[in-house]
Amino acid sequence: MTALRTATGHSPRPTGSAAARVLDDLRRRIISLELPPGTALLRGDLAAYYDASQTPIRESLQRLEQEGLVKVFPQSRTVVTKIDIPEIYEAHFLRLAVEVEVARQLAQRDSTEVLARADATLRMQEVVRDDPRQLLMFQELDEVFHQTLYEGLGQGNLYAMIQARSGHLNRVRRLDPPDAAKIAYILQGHRTILDAIAQGDADAAAAAVRDHLSRTVSRVETLRDTHRDFFS
Repeated sequence: MTALRTATGHSPRPTGSAAARVLDDLRRRIISLELPPGTALLRGDLAAYYDASQTPIRESLQRLEQEGLVKVFPQSRTVVTKIDIPEIYEAHFLRLAVEVEVARQLAQRDSTEVLARADATLRMQEVVRDDPRQLLMFQELDEVFHQTLYEGLGQGNLYAMIQARSGHLNRVRRLDPPDAAKIAYILQGHRTILDAIAQGDADAAAAAVRDHLSRTVSRVETLRDTHRDFFS
């Protein structure tokens, strides 16, 4: 198994239950491509790395298989799956359909509180936008921004469900890290969404979300051509 140590050479500290800790960290490392497609994950190595028994390791791998991020070969090995293009389009279709409706509903009600929280996240993105060392932070704040919109409707669990179906989409996004132009596009997209919601313009909010979420998917074929080993 490759890349099972953190940058400091130490295992992550336990937080919460052992299974949740293993699951969250393995998912993060697969989606970030720290564990790229094709990486073999040996249960013994994972147990030693996470200082966990076989049970949470097995449960975590089963969950990740359900999410399409690994393939478990019984009595043998587990392998990080390659990125599946149909899965990308399916996840994008699901997220687009839901998030367009989220934006519409927020525009049709008093969304002052959620707009304030989303705006604060956007401002944090603007602070780190020009620092290459803060790219991961920028990407994490991007997810926080969208999660905040769902939570504004009391649909935070729905966002989590969509994310569980978006492993292939999220990995392809990591293959297309934002440069200065893309960062500006992302920030402007967020601002346009918030402005439309604030103005109570449901159609404009829906259109802004649709435009914002479609950029990466439009580049899937190009990304496959430049990273063929990562795709099935």
